[in-house]
Amino acid sequence: MIDPEDRKEGWEQKMLEKLAFSSVTEQRRTRRWGIFFKSLTFLYLFILLFIGLGWFSDNGVSMSDKHTAIVELRGEISANSVSSSTNINEGLKNAFKDKNTQGVILRINSPGGSPVQAGYINDEIQRLRAKYPDIPLYAVIEDICASGGYYVAVAADKIYVDKASIVGSIGVLMNGFGFTGTMEKLGIERRLLTAGENKGFLDAFSPPNPQQQQYAQGMLNDIHQQFIQVVQKGRGNRLKDKPEIFSGIVWTGQKSIDLGLTDALGSADYVAREIIKAESIVDFTTKESFVERFAKRLGSASTNTLINAGNGWKLQ
Repeated sequence: MIDPEDRKEGWEQKMLEKLAFSSVTEQRRTRRWGIFFKSLTFLYLFILLFIGLGWFSDNGVSMSDKHTAIVELRGEISANSVSSSTNINEGLKNAFKDKNTQGVILRINSPGGSPVQAGYINDEIQRLRAKYPDIPLYAVIEDICASGGYYVAVAADKIYVDKASIVGSIGVLMNGFGFTGTMEKLGIERRLLTAGENKGFLDAFSPPNPQQQQYAQGMLNDIHQQFIQVVQKGRGNRLKDKPEIFSGIVWTGQKSIDLGLTDALGSADYVAREIIKAESIVDFTTKESFVERFAKRLGSASTNTLINAGNGWKLQ
């Protein structure tokens, strides 16, 4: 006969074993799910790293169907901007070398900028057109294409514009301020030491130097003549013989057609559909990487934090 005490101890032992096994099973299940989610998170971060480093890029994507390639030139043309010659030229090269590109559109919305950067882009466009003679390149102007922006546009096969666009400003400027009168009123004396008689060239805090001003004007005239030659070469016989074209003034898109500065009215969609005959548009514009965007946002956030903190500092 089984002792009730033994039966009780046996039941408690079995219950403890079940609880122990349940606990071990739950720990294993939790560990497996933990490994799964950790692996998923690692994979997600790994993909972000690839994208951030530019290893996954849509600049070199080759579409299976024939398409029109587009590169955006927006804002100021300068070495440190999104529309630098490095970025624009990289996008153009990727667009031309894609085997399914039927034509390239350079969509411009720029007031101008550096003549050097604009010259680099103009030269690269001419090189690519010579290397890929079967692929046309058309410039499409949106709101504005002035100064350095137009310097770039004239390298295209044709220039399309909206009737209300602003086009032209074929000229060069150098500006600044003079503070000598203000300094005299405030009793401030300028003390400038140089080694080289022209080292303080056009110093804003010194009286104007006629010889230096004449020299600066000569440089501007030289660059202006270079600009004129580039426009004449790019537009050829299409350009009307009117001196005011090179005066630095701007015109509407409709008037620019009459003067031969541009060729016809049309948007990027129109050019892709009706001129290139490839309605599908693929963007080859060089964009900032994830890391660059993150760094800029982080820098902006840090700056705002410091500014906000500084606003709370007071001198008692």
